[in-house]
Amino acid sequence: MRTAVFHETFASEERLWDSSTARTWMLAFIVCLLSMPLWGGDYVLAMACIVGIHVIATLGLNLTTGNAGLISLSHGAFLGVGCYTVAWLAKQGVPFFLTLPAAGLMAAMLGVLVGLPSLRVKGIYLAIATLAAHFILTFLFREWDAVTGGIPGTRIPRANLFGFEFHGDRRNFYLIFVCAFLLAVAARNLARTHIGRAFVAVRDRDISAEILGVNLLRTKLTAFAIGAFYAGVAGGLLGYFYGAITPEYFLLSLSVYYLAAIIVGGLGTVLGSVLGALFMTFVPEALRLLAHVSSQWFPGVAGLLLPLGQVVFGVLIIVFLIFEPHGLAAIWTRMRRFFHLWPFKT
Repeated sequence: MRTAVFHETFASEERLWDSSTARTWMLAFIVCLLSMPLWGGDYVLAMACIVGIHVIATLGLNLTTGNAGLISLSHGAFLGVGCYTVAWLAKQGVPFFLTLPAAGLMAAMLGVLVGLPSLRVKGIYLAIATLAAHFILTFLFREWDAVTGGIPGTRIPRANLFGFEFHGDRRNFYLIFVCAFLLAVAARNLARTHIGRAFVAVRDRDISAEILGVNLLRTKLTAFAIGAFYAGVAGGLLGYFYGAITPEYFLLSLSVYYLAAIIVGGLGTVLGSVLGALFMTFVPEALRLLAHVSSQWFPGVAGLLLPLGQVVFGVLIIVFLIFEPHGLAAIWTRMRRFFHLWPFKT
């Protein structure tokens, strides 16, 4: 039975996976994930691709809001910036391994502009400032026909790597999850650097952090830029996955969706971002499938169950806020501790 992990050097304490057991489980998870296209059906792969995109976007918002404490309601619009950047560059013949970083950088630059008010306002006032930025960006999505195609939207050429075209869910699966894994590791590493520690210091007590030498403006703008970069990459992958996009996808509800995901999953953790994205994707889908199956025996109930599913979904989020404010990540941590110490009590 493993009772603890003992560190003899600072390097061992800073490892991403601090024990051979953790490394083994992570390796097994990666192998299972990469083998999914071999045994998964079309529906499973499509849902997995959507989850992967949501994980990337949720990771970005968790860095901005969970780690740095800066509430952003413009995250969904940053996805649109990344998506339309990829669409425009791809039509110019730019390969996808350049369009994806460009989408992230474009969103990051706009994230810096959106984050400028964070030096003077915080909390609900900052949320309103980012909300204004969301409305400005969505207005551009609808009206800038030359780039976005306007309300009808625009088509996006498939990602192509030296003649290998990423078409279909199976090929897009690997593209999306390789990006998701790399960005998740980058986010976990960022939390261990002086930048990540500065985020936490600003979140917990910004005035004290400034007295200790943390540059508030630079730290807050960096948090917005990194979070927006993740959203831009997620938006680019979203465009490549769907092949066409309209401004109707990037409504305010998308930003609220990601905000709910980091709250349900757990603020300030990579695991919370992953679990939150899974919860927010699969619970509504499970409720929809339940309504579809129930309609086969009770045809008249289908019209009632579909809207009721949204009510149940909302109630589940409220339950998490009341009984587990630290999210699914805290539940997972308690489960791990229980099995590590079983049969003894914690």
